[in-house]
Amino acid sequence: MHQKGNIQIIEWEDLDKRKFYSFGIFMTMTIRATVYPATLIRTRLQVQRGKSLYNGTFDAFFKILRSEGVRGLYRGFMVNVFTLISGQAYMTTYEVARKYVSYYSENNAVKSLVAGGLASLVSESITVPIDVVSQHLMMQGQGEHLTRFRLSSNTETGKPKKLFRQTRNIVTQIFAADGFPGFYRGYGASLLTYVPNSAVWWPFYHFYAEQLSKLAPSDCPHLILQAVAGPLAGVTAATITNPMDVVRARAQVEGTTSITETFKRLIEEEGYLGLTKGLSARIISSLPAAIVLAIGYETLKKMSLRPELVDSRHW
Repeated sequence: MHQKGNIQIIEWEDLDKRKFYSFGIFMTMTIRATVYPATLIRTRLQVQRGKSLYNGTFDAFFKILRSEGVRGLYRGFMVNVFTLISGQAYMTTYEVARKYVSYYSENNAVKSLVAGGLASLVSESITVPIDVVSQHLMMQGQGEHLTRFRLSSNTETGKPKKLFRQTRNIVTQIFAADGFPGFYRGYGASLLTYVPNSAVWWPFYHFYAEQLSKLAPSDCPHLILQAVAGPLAGVTAATITNPMDVVRARAQVEGTTSITETFKRLIEEEGYLGLTKGLSARIISSLPAAIVLAIGYETLKKMSLRPELVDSRHW
């Protein structure tokens, strides 16, 4: 185990891999379910023209709730569940990358930055096709006029088709219109958004945790410090990378192929303030995600420690 300041970091070689993956699936699912409504709201805010549909995060929340019910806040969630695969890939890549970077540098910021970026690169390559389908499902209901693809209704009842038929309907429309590349709309923008976000989050997370450990009493549980450091890192990373996230959402939902053109059109239509669209929703979604990630991931690693190392941690 490697020590940085007052907080020891559990590394890849310290873990029981069987426990790590078993508990990791549950943790990833919990995080997805917690932040999904805010993710849906953020997507609709970013895609709408000006304030044509919603005036802000809370306005969107209450309008969706009134018009579509709680289920409206979870449109496309079952498709998004498949990102559990990318979640496991992310964790594995991050931990293994930290191990290999340590051969060249013991600097924790360097290890976190490189590993965070690589983990996101691998994860996004799996996630983007799922996100493309999920986001088109998110836009159904009040936001369906903003997307190229709409769900067809049951010809007998006039009601939307059931969940899996809805998913198949959207997948079929995307493939018919754009072919296989259609499922990677916004892939470049996703990498430009999430790779820097992940690369920034981890170094700031460890930085904030270390600074807090210097201010806190020596007997303060590390988990509390990490639970505070997570949201601070989340807000920092979300603010830095939000402009590219707006471009990514526009590119995926509107079906544009050029990131540059999407960026230019956004600036022409809404000015540079358009780059802040969905920032409050993104920060709101990043806070619980960062808290759950910090507490969940650190607890996951503690629970996954090899038996002979369990009593060596101070929490």
